[in-house]
Amino acid sequence: MARIRRVDDQREMEKVIDDFVTQGYRIKEQGENSTMMKEKDWGSGGMHLIVLVFLGWWTVGIANAVYAAYKYFTGAEVKIQVEESSA
Repeated sequence: MARIRRVDDQREMEKVIDDFVTQGYRIKEQGENSTMMKEKDWGSGGMHLIVLVFLGWWTVGIANAVYAAYKYFTGAEVKIQVEESSA
């Protein structure tokens, strides 16, 4: 389930999108008044090293691939949505 970030107008939405892209998110879907973003994360290098040390030898590196896929597919999602004004 994605969390929702509400903004006041298109200009603010573009700024927020730029901020999320800078943090490592990618645009998944973009509409006129909303954008869905997903974090692109393959896991930290330190954790990959730990997985390699403890499981890599026996799994021939498959454990690292599974860990990377898990981190990628369970990455955070954010929906940026322009608030509808009632004026």
